Amino acid sequence: MTERLRAVVADDETMSRARLCRLLGQTQDVDVLAECADGDAAVAAIRRVRPQVVFLDVRMPALNGFGVLDALPPAARPCVVFVTAHAEHALRAFDADATDYLLKPFSMERLRESLDRVRRHLGMESPRHDVPIVSPDGYVERLAVPEGTRLRLLPVDEIDCVLAQSNYVELYVGEQRYRLRDTMAGIEARLDPQRFMRVHRSRLVRLGAIRDIETLEPGRYVVRLHSGLRLGTGASYRDRLRAALGLGSVG
Repeated sequence: MTERLRAVVADDETMSRARLCRLLGQTQDVDVLAECADGDAAVAAIRRVRPQVVFLDVRMPALNGFGVLDALPPAARPCVVFVTAHAEHALRAFDADATDYLLKPFSMERLRESLDRVRRHLGMESPRHDVPIVSPDGYVERLAVPEGTRLRLLPVDEIDCVLAQSNYVELYVGEQRYRLRDTMAGIEARLDPQRFMRVHRSRLVRLGAIRDIETLEPGRYVVRLHSGLRLGTGASYRDRLRAALGLGSVG
């Protein structure tokens, strides 16, 4: 069994921090021991839980990412992966012996590459990332989606939702968007109904991506995803949605 990585995440932007923690949770081989919204909290968490890696935002109020490292003695510093939307800090990051530098917005594939770098740096075995194309039940586990001049094999558990757009569907993966030439009925038939549910004639949601649900009027709801996206539901999908989410039979 692959040894799990112990991690701390520090980012003052709530949505960015939540997305990174969600993606790390999806890797199934990383334990996020602490989430921090500023540099002082990051220093305290690193001293307290002694992680193997810290995902560190560069720009944070008061004590920034580089200040966090300066506040720790070299022997107490974990592997550092800087996470930022600003490419100009890359040279300084590697001067500070960072293991990697993630530029927002990054994909799950890029995050896995970073985790593999951390594992190599620590002398740990990297997990296998291969995922079967089709599950034993006949539903797809990966979809081939266009990414520039290539086709990316996208694990379906990374998909937050699917929206119909005229003669194609759009897959939402965090801040990323992928278009497929398919119908909503076609994509729904390929995805496991235990994990994905139609909530509107033009909207399909992965149940694990739902953070909470708001009642608008009898039979209509707004589901909010962990990514922050809000989606209205259709009245005709009310009963199936309530049953899937364990909402009971009232309201």
